[in-house]
Amino acid sequence: MAAEGGSSDQFIDIAKLSSPAKFPPAFPQDLKAVAEAPSLKRRRSGSDTWVVSVFVIIHVGVFIATMLVNDCWTNSNGDCALKTLGRFSFQPLSENPLLGPSQSKLEEMGALRRNFVTEYHQTWRLFTSPFLHAGLFHLLLNLSSIIFIGIHLERELGQLRIGIIYAMSAFGGALMASLFLQNTPAVASSGALYGLLGTLLSELLWNWKLQTKRVSAIVSFVFVFVFNFILGFLPYVDNFASIGGFVSGFLLGSVLLLRRKLELPKVPIKGTLCDYGVKSYIKLKLKQNMDRPALRIVSLILFSLLLGGCLVAVLHGININSYCTWCPYVDCISYTSWHCKDRETSCETMVSDDQMTMTCMGNGKFRVFPFTNITRARISDLCNLIC
Repeated sequence: MAAEGGSSDQFIDIAKLSSPAKFPPAFPQDLKAVAEAPSLKRRRSGSDTWVVSVFVIIHVGVFIATMLVNDCWTNSNGDCALKTLGRFSFQPLSENPLLGPSQSKLEEMGALRRNFVTEYHQTWRLFTSPFLHAGLFHLLLNLSSIIFIGIHLERELGQLRIGIIYAMSAFGGALMASLFLQNTPAVASSGALYGLLGTLLSELLWNWKLQTKRVSAIVSFVFVFVFNFILGFLPYVDNFASIGGFVSGFLLGSVLLLRRKLELPKVPIKGTLCDYGVKSYIKLKLKQNMDRPALRIVSLILFSLLLGGCLVAVLHGININSYCTWCPYVDCISYTSWHCKDRETSCETMVSDDQMTMTCMGNGKFRVFPFTNITRARISDLCNLIC
């Protein structure tokens, strides 16, 4: 007999026996039927990983479209990073340290911002912001983490469940981010990644005794979690989306992925079918049949309350930053090129000959630009940069 471990769905290959197998009278009938079936092959759940692949392709496509719309070479009068890329060049690092588009173009593509969501009720941004990235660095780190974690989960647990978890975690992350928005655009693409991390943690906790690679799983989880969360302190990346996605993924993982099918241990054959003991089989069988239904129900109720509560709060224009003074620092670390305080910016613009002088009304700083033909949206970008 040959058996393979490490997968939640498995069958047993039965080699040709020199003599008919004899079963003890108390041997479980369902296992006996499996053993008597000739040459059954192991069936892997989710051998293809097309769901994660489709989401990755969508993310890459949206980022390319964002950079096309951004067109730094034209809209920013050539004041760009990596100018050799032409239309695909990035905004200056002082404006976007992640090598990405400008604020106004992120907003145009569907990023979250407080007045758009709470005042203008543009709820469609809840569905577009999870597919946006703040820059090339953010895109590469986020997608590499999604591929690393998502393909593993999809192979182990199947396409349908991972697809549901990915989509709902992305939406839950966008909802959570909408409760902490400021007057700068924010993308919520990290919500789906942290939903996968929450699912991975759920799988580790509820099936701890059945795990075969605990240390590597924990190390991978901590590394991806911490590294991506640190990235969230940079401009335009929202850590509250990560928190919302993580909680959503953990609860959905408890609902959808709690059951692990019975895994038979590898045992040698000594003339009969198995020598591993009926008691171990019965213990595992009972654990599988019980399947923690109470935990499933509680997790489903908590997820429904979280999703429904956040949605109602967003629709009513509630912003938790008004009641929590330290919350912005969960999502931001002040630096010379940006700040974490939420404040309105206004600038005075003076045009003379081929120059434009812009002065921030809040701090008195000014800057002279060698051009005048720029859009109103670009003026707002430059004003935020000066202030």
